[in-house]
Amino acid sequence: MLTVVKKEFKSCFLAVKYNIMREMLNPVTFVTNVLFMILNNASFIIQWLILYSLQDSIGGYSFKQVMLLWALAATTYGISHIIFHNAYRLSDLITDGKLDSYIVQPKNILLNVITSSTSISAIGDLLYGIIIAILIGLNWEEWLLFIFFSITGAIITTALAVISGSTSFFIIKGDMIASNVNNLLVHFSTYPEGIFNRTIKFIFYTIFPISYIVYMPIRIISKFNLGLTIIVSLVTILTIYLSFAIFNKGLKRYSSSNLMSARI
Repeated sequence: MLTVVKKEFKSCFLAVKYNIMREMLNPVTFVTNVLFMILNNASFIIQWLILYSLQDSIGGYSFKQVMLLWALAATTYGISHIIFHNAYRLSDLITDGKLDSYIVQPKNILLNVITSSTSISAIGDLLYGIIIAILIGLNWEEWLLFIFFSITGAIITTALAVISGSTSFFIIKGDMIASNVNNLLVHFSTYPEGIFNRTIKFIFYTIFPISYIVYMPIRIISKFNLGLTIIVSLVTILTIYLSFAIFNKGLKRYSSSNLMSARI
């Protein structure tokens, strides 16, 4: 069992490594994409500076907490899209019948699919998040929690992308569901939790578990709580299980496009 897990991790690592190396063949484009993403994210700091010049708290969040929210959201997005970028294209691959070349390989099909491409601009998101975390002055304990929740957040985000993308196995317009879910994740994860009403918050903790990606981790980093940390960990494990279960069930319904393509 451990040998199989080790083999899969090694396969994923190599896939990400070669994806990034392939993108770096054009260094100008590579650096430009990364820098422009950092600048694009940094522009939103001006918006929050203006808002906090008018009042001390927004949705119960201080300026430092909002910056921590952005840092965590950015690193979560960055890790997910660097390593598992194809999770966000899963619906198109299913609809177009392009899973053939993955199915015939002696690897875990889902991991093989979602690690087969990377987003270079996401490196800019990752670097931006780290820079913000440095600027707000996290101590070493907060850094450990920040890294931990960046990883759990990336896993939950990826798992949700897989689950929503896998709907294309079952319904024709599954790509619309996947697109909306992914967009909502990005949109809501950068605003303080307190600005939303009780109904929205309930959805965030149940149907659409965005709270376990950013809101609960922010609370834990600000004031450590072992119980909440365990809850986030359990939700992470649950979403992993659901993503594999739903994808594998849907795979039984998959129809090939008969495209003869190869992955190198």
